[in-house]
Amino acid sequence: MDDRIAKIRGHMQTNGLDSLLITDPKHVYYLTGFASDPHERFLGLFIPDGDEAFLLLPALDEDKARSASSVSRIETHTDTDNPYVRLKECVKGSIGNLGIEKENLSVARYEQLSEVLEATSYQDIGSMLNAMRSRKSPDEVKRMKHSIQLIEEVLRRGLSSVRIGVTEIELVAELEYQMKKVGAEKPAFDTMVLSGSNTALPHGVPGTRKIAANELLMFDLGLFADGYASDITRTFAIGELDAELNKVYHTVLAANEAAIQAIKPGVTFASIDKAARDVITEAGYGDRFVHRLGHGLGMDTHEYPSVHGQNENLLQECVLFTVEPGIYIPGLGGVRIEDDVIVTADGVEVLSSFPKELTVLG
Repeated sequence: MDDRIAKIRGHMQTNGLDSLLITDPKHVYYLTGFASDPHERFLGLFIPDGDEAFLLLPALDEDKARSASSVSRIETHTDTDNPYVRLKECVKGSIGNLGIEKENLSVARYEQLSEVLEATSYQDIGSMLNAMRSRKSPDEVKRMKHSIQLIEEVLRRGLSSVRIGVTEIELVAELEYQMKKVGAEKPAFDTMVLSGSNTALPHGVPGTRKIAANELLMFDLGLFADGYASDITRTFAIGELDAELNKVYHTVLAANEAAIQAIKPGVTFASIDKAARDVITEAGYGDRFVHRLGHGLGMDTHEYPSVHGQNENLLQECVLFTVEPGIYIPGLGGVRIEDDVIVTADGVEVLSSFPKELTVLG
């Protein structure tokens, strides 16, 4: 964790920042190793230029912080304290140009903060932190692989419950039960099980629709383990599919594979989105691929980068993201196939391994 704070200090000097206040609990964990959900209470990591960093947190979390945090200076506030006044009391010297996370800091908290701290100016550091987080360390990759292995085991177990007449929501319940059984902290997002024409809804909500013969069944699921998320999608056939649904499935599979083959350091995110989109467009379904190719994955289910056709940023080694092309035809059905991948020195490693060939259930 110390090397991350050292890197942060380098960014501070480059960007003319005198101090930083990190308030997103996930960023506090990323930089210190201390994981906490403070709820409505204040949690902050203060990093001054040239002085000792400290954590200010609820008194009830002090013992946990002292055992987990790489930052040794721990300051606390009680439920009757004004945490912003306590923060000011803990700061040595002037605050100057203060870096804050605008996306995490509500207007109400910013007003309380600015009233007490009297910084000379404020600068958003969200993009800096996002860029740091996008490149995964070997330890993070290890955790991600574990999370992906767990969700694939959950899906394998869940498939044994698929049968004609079971409802989408019953399958969701089984999958989330299996997540707990394999040791997950929690689902990474609302587990999605969609069947038949519902599979044409990219963000459909599972309900009481019953699984029927000769239709599609889509699973989009993930979990958190060791603080890191997994996210995969697989689509199956229940019995025999008609010719168009077969074509749709194999087009999406070809698009998924084309995008993966295009991944290597130095190419743009736009180019890999295009590799998948070209396959789908050539098959006649270009207007039915209605979302970006993928998104970053790590401590959050959706994080930087956003993999779409307008992102001209270059891929870098150790950046981890999803590849999830899809085709959605209202009234008929849809197919999405999603893998988790990481950029390597000479190409790509696909971290998800669940089979992608069309599998018939039942």
